Amino acid sequence: MTYEKHILIGRIKKIHGYQGSVTATRNRSFTDDLPEEGWVFIEIDGKLVPFFIAGMEYSGADLIRLKFDGYDSAEKVSGLTGCNIFLDSGRPEKRIPDGLENLKGIKVLTREKQSVGVIKEVIIGPGQWLLSIISDDNKEILIPLHEDLIIQLDQEKGILIMDLPDGLTEVNF
Repeated sequence: MTYEKHILIGRIKKIHGYQGSVTATRNRSFTDDLPEEGWVFIEIDGKLVPFFIAGMEYSGADLIRLKFDGYDSAEKVSGLTGCNIFLDSGRPEKRIPDGLENLKGIKVLTREKQSVGVIKEVIIGPGQWLLSIISDDNKEILIPLHEDLIIQLDQEKGILIMDLPDGLTEVNF
């Protein structure tokens, strides 16, 4: 899959160690350095999911070791092996439709009507808005707030139905 406003920077090849780091191969056409702290987008099930870079180290001409904020174990990043990594090209992106920033207390369901949890807050970050959701077992889950993931919003019933990539909610734990 290709993305107009995103630049392919590489692919995650393997997990590095037990602390949630991954090793990625750099795309030969991408010659710039990644920002020390910033966002990258990882393609999961055909959708771009934002990840905040918590640490980075170049280990060779085409290898990058990345650590993502909130991912502190090999189990949390195990599903990312083989995924493409993209960088935002800096072009303006579509705005989130008005009213979606006031979603606190809305219950989030999957396409299959399974409960994900209740929205605690909307986090406005560089390049992507995130939903901070408290799951039914009281754990925080971060989900990208993107119009391509939204199937239906019924504010009267307090329900948001989303088409989430497989494994996205488990990656957060």
